[in-house]
Amino acid sequence: MLSPICAMLGIEFPLLAFSHCRDVVVAVSKAGGMGVFGAAGIPPERLEEELAWIDEHIGGRPYGVDLIVPNSFAGKGEENAALPPIPDEHKAFVAGLLEKHGVESDSLAGVSSSLGDNMTDTGAAALLEVAFRHPIALIANALGVPPPLMLELGKRNDVPVAALVGTRDHALAQVRAGVDILVVAGGEAGGHCGEVATMVLVPEVAAAVEAIGATTPILAAGGIVTGRQMAAAMAMGAHGAWTGSVWLTTAEAETNPVVKEKMLAASSRDTVRSKSRTGKPSRQLRSPWTDAWEAEGAPKPLPMPLQSLVSEPALRKVDKLSEGGHEGAKHLATYWVGQGVGLMNEAMGAGQVVQEFKTDWIAACERLNGFIGD
Repeated sequence: MLSPICAMLGIEFPLLAFSHCRDVVVAVSKAGGMGVFGAAGIPPERLEEELAWIDEHIGGRPYGVDLIVPNSFAGKGEENAALPPIPDEHKAFVAGLLEKHGVESDSLAGVSSSLGDNMTDTGAAALLEVAFRHPIALIANALGVPPPLMLELGKRNDVPVAALVGTRDHALAQVRAGVDILVVAGGEAGGHCGEVATMVLVPEVAAAVEAIGATTPILAAGGIVTGRQMAAAMAMGAHGAWTGSVWLTTAEAETNPVVKEKMLAASSRDTVRSKSRTGKPSRQLRSPWTDAWEAEGAPKPLPMPLQSLVSEPALRKVDKLSEGGHEGAKHLATYWVGQGVGLMNEAMGAGQVVQEFKTDWIAACERLNGFIGD
C-alpha cells in the first residue's frame, strides 16, 4: 500500500497491533501488518526472553516494542527513593470489595515493582538497552514525550520512534521533539486515553501538523476494530491504524477466557474510563470492580504507579479464581478494552483478523469511490 507508514516500517498493510502477547505480535507481522509488543510491566530479563522468542518465530518480519515512560509519576526523579506506602484506606477498600464477592483478601501477594521501576530513567534505559539488542523496526512510548535516550537510540539505530497523543497540543509537542510517528488515540481507546473522540482528534491533529509544515505520519487509534473504521480514519488524514482491543479476543491472546467471553458479549457501552487501575485515566471493561471505584465514598485513586500496587494484586487473584469457576471472581473480572468491543463479536485468529481488516478496508474504499460521479 502507498502509505508512508508502510515505507517507513517495511510492511505491506499499515495496521499495527499492540499486544502483550508475543504470539499475537508474530501472527500480525506474518500477515502483513506489524505486531508491537507491550513491555511496560515486565523486567528487562523477561523482555529479553520474549524478544528472543519473537526473533525466532517471526521469520524476519518487522515488529516493534512499546514502553510507558510518562512525563510525571510518583517518585519520578528519585532513583533511589522507595515508593511511599499504600494508605490503609485503600487496602481496606480492596479487601472489603473482594470479600463482598466471596474472594478472600488475606493472601494478596504484592505486585511486582517492575512497572514502577520501568518508569524511572534507569529502568527505562535498561528496557531500551534490551530492545535495541534485537532487530526491532519501531519503538513506541505510550505516555508523554519519549525520553531523550529513546529518541537518541532510535536515530542511532535507524529505528522510528512513535508516541501516543490524545490532544492537538500534545501532538505538536511530539513533532517538535523529533518523534517519527504520531499515534493519535481518541477517547474510545482501551487502556490509557484522553477525552477527545477519534472522529474529531484525527483530522484536528492532521490539520495542525500540516499547518506547521511537518510531514510526520499519523496512525489513528481509539475504537478501531474494523477495516472500514481504518479507511474512515485514513480519509480524515491518518496514514494507517494502531489497534489494541481487537486482538484481545483472538485465539492467540493470553486474555483470561472469562474476560474474553465478557468482551465478545459486551456492547460499546460496557466500558468505563477511570483512574482506578493505574492512577491515570484508562478505559476498561465495566464490572462490579470498576463500579465500586466510581461509587460515592470510594477512595481517590493514587498517582501512577501507586494505584497499580493497589489494583493489580487483587485483579490477578480475581483472574486466577475466575478461571477456576469462582462466581464472585467471574463477576469482578475486567481488563482494558475500548468502546470498539461492541463490534468484537466473533473469536478468530490474529492472522484472520488482519485479512478481515484488508477486505473490509478495500470494500469501504470502493464504497467511497462509488459516490464520485463520472
